[in-house]
Amino acid sequence: MIKRSIRSTLGIVSAACILGGTLATMPNATAANIEGPKVFWKISMWGNPRALSVGMEALAKKAAEETDGNFNIKIFYGAQLSSNRENLDGLKLNAFEGAAICNFYHPGKNPAWMVFSLPFLPLGDPAVDKYVRSKMMEHPAIVADMERWNAMPYVSGLLPQYEILGKGPVPLALEQWSGLRVRAGGGLGTAMEKLGAVKQTLPAGESSTAFQRGALDAAAFPYTYAHVSFKISEEAEWYTSNLAPGTSECGWVFNKTAFEKLPAQYQTLLMDNRDMVMDLTQAAYAEQDAINLPKFEQTMTKIVYSDEELERFKEIAGKPVWDEWIEANKDKFDSQGVFDAIWQYAEEAK
Repeated sequence: MIKRSIRSTLGIVSAACILGGTLATMPNATAANIEGPKVFWKISMWGNPRALSVGMEALAKKAAEETDGNFNIKIFYGAQLSSNRENLDGLKLNAFEGAAICNFYHPGKNPAWMVFSLPFLPLGDPAVDKYVRSKMMEHPAIVADMERWNAMPYVSGLLPQYEILGKGPVPLALEQWSGLRVRAGGGLGTAMEKLGAVKQTLPAGESSTAFQRGALDAAAFPYTYAHVSFKISEEAEWYTSNLAPGTSECGWVFNKTAFEKLPAQYQTLLMDNRDMVMDLTQAAYAEQDAINLPKFEQTMTKIVYSDEELERFKEIAGKPVWDEWIEANKDKFDSQGVFDAIWQYAEEAK
């Protein structure tokens, strides 16, 4: 596997070019490298352009360049096409050709995908994370979840590990989470409940307002880009720096009917550029960390938990949450097999 430092350095340079507009100013090719018909794809996304969407924006740019403008992909932000909770419904209705989805917005629609939201999975290293999630996008249960919505997995959003930003009393010990209202979804939310916190499942865009209204004490988001993207850092007074309780899956899926209608050369173009999409996305996260972390340290109280506290958290909210999830889903799909696959692929990556 490529060394993490080399991947990060190269990726940050590439992502910086995209974010800075360098690619946007490149001249169009004088002739198509890939011949084909005129095709226009709409991709549904909520919120504003951010690190999560950098790789897909690069894909759209490359598709247009390679086909001399014949294959156009446009990401519609701000839930113009559909809300974050209804993107799968839109794909089933053939309302658009692709979408971003977050598993925890509709756990009943993608039950197998909820494995990614279990706490303390071995996904902390970016290179391991990419390998595991890429393999999981081909897992029969993950594919089956999408097929029910006339969708197919494309790439993982490779969300970084979550940390928690909050306002009010600082939870320096695990016991001090008791009673705090924490925005956290899926198994991560369940893990926080094991500490006595009150789980909230607000949409990302509503979390900042909830802080302002005094209806929320803390929010778990991918660290650090999402805390800034959704303006949580503007409201928070403290942040956890090493809790790393888990992550989730906000990935990109395509309308299956639309993909199958594409000419073979366009299908190949999309599938051959999955690594590019993921590498640029991870690089964009790293670039945002370099900007955000110094600001966090200057404006908020930093919480660093001891190794003993972190081990205690894992004992309380690790295996018990895994076992509950496997048991609750064993009659819906091979939940044990899906869970085991995560660990198997992580070992392969190492």
